[in-house]
Amino acid sequence: MFDWEQQMTDHICTPGCTHGITPENERDVIEEFDTARRSFLRSALVGGGAVSLGALGVTMSPMSRAATHAGEGNASAGGPMHYFIPATAETVLWGFFSKAARPVIEVESGDFVTIETLTHHANDDAERMVQGDAGAESVFFWDSQRKAVDRRGAGPMDAKVGAGGGAGVHICTGPVRIKGAEPGDILEVRIADVVPRPSGNPEYKGKTFGSNAAAWWGFHYGDMLTEPKEREVITIFEVDARGERNWARAVYNYRWTPQTDPFGVVHPIIDYPGVPVNPATITKNENVLRDIRIPIRPHFGTIGVAPAEADMVNSIPPNYTGGNIDNWRIGKGAKMFFPVAVDGAMFSVGDPHASQGDSELCGTAIECSLTGTFQFILHKKKDLPNTALADLNYPLLETQDDWVLHGFSYPNYLASLGANAQEDIFSKSSVDLAMRDAYRKMRHFLMTTQNLGEDEAVALMSVAVDFGITQVVDGNWGVHAILKKAMFPPRAS
Repeated sequence: MFDWEQQMTDHICTPGCTHGITPENERDVIEEFDTARRSFLRSALVGGGAVSLGALGVTMSPMSRAATHAGEGNASAGGPMHYFIPATAETVLWGFFSKAARPVIEVESGDFVTIETLTHHANDDAERMVQGDAGAESVFFWDSQRKAVDRRGAGPMDAKVGAGGGAGVHICTGPVRIKGAEPGDILEVRIADVVPRPSGNPEYKGKTFGSNAAAWWGFHYGDMLTEPKEREVITIFEVDARGERNWARAVYNYRWTPQTDPFGVVHPIIDYPGVPVNPATITKNENVLRDIRIPIRPHFGTIGVAPAEADMVNSIPPNYTGGNIDNWRIGKGAKMFFPVAVDGAMFSVGDPHASQGDSELCGTAIECSLTGTFQFILHKKKDLPNTALADLNYPLLETQDDWVLHGFSYPNYLASLGANAQEDIFSKSSVDLAMRDAYRKMRHFLMTTQNLGEDEAVALMSVAVDFGITQVVDGNWGVHAILKKAMFPPRAS
């Protein structure tokens, strides 16, 4: 049987690791890491401009800059390459995954890519989250004549609310093409580092901000005690960009009021992403969530590869290739495994969060721009038979302690719901369906990777597997199943 335990627990040491280090050899260990870091950071810039470099497991400094040229992964250079993709109007897809989009870069298996991601909610407080940030200003630029990223969503370009119709809202950086990736392969994505994006406004130096929108698509909407029961409320949070504080605090909130975008379209509700909020039209309430510290757990809400079923796919409903999974556990140190559906895999990432609870109940998390460093490992189809990855047809998460399987109301809604799937999914989902899918996936996982019988698998699920609601706000609702690695004995090589 495939040695799943060995594959899934390989440890990559970082400069922060302390196991096995004594005061006597600490200096030698640090020097070794520094030497490896200098060799490792043969970085290539993507999309023009300056680059902020960071080593694996080391906080990236925006003051460390280099200017090089874009290019493909270069295996002949000796060891993995490290690339950087800034978030600009030229390096993002707003609101959709696409198998047909031009890749920002092509990399080889083993390469690292540091990727900037922007929250699509930055204009909820542009002063804090857009102003002075060249990348954010590039993406969010919108005046009476043009907007830098016109298409926002997979809908029609002549939609009344704006091009793309808001049929998908997340700013996804990419796609990254993986050289040699083909349908039937598995792409492993290791999240080596995640850091907050500092505010570009000098007035807020050393701080990062995020937004939570309690919106019309939230589970709570209309089920409120006070009037108006159908209301949308934005709460702005502050995060310490220097990493010295592991919690966020609320700064203020306000009720959404009709906003007129630069093209003159009025948005009575949050019906289109990136609409600039006019501060003169809102009333700020600054004494909110007083003295409450929200634990920070930075992660990427939307991460995955392109589906095969359509050229453009709404970024909101998650699917068998990943996408808007909205699981807060997909952060630093995690590994994601995605089934490859199209040539090159076409990986994109976005919807960065500072923190989120299971269910994402009101519709959003603390939507906060982040920068991540990712390593891509390609597992070829020919090498998968008799391994735990052989039958993987959904996004699988591995953390240091757990395996986390993702169930959805419809495992592949694009195939199941027909020509109008991207619209119909929003009216057909349920927790019951997602729970059934998570159960079936965990049953298969236990029977194939741990060699359990069906009755054994069912018993173990009932007594030791934690099923939780991932989200009930993304169209294709999600239930995850958490399996503790520590339950299983080590397997002989």
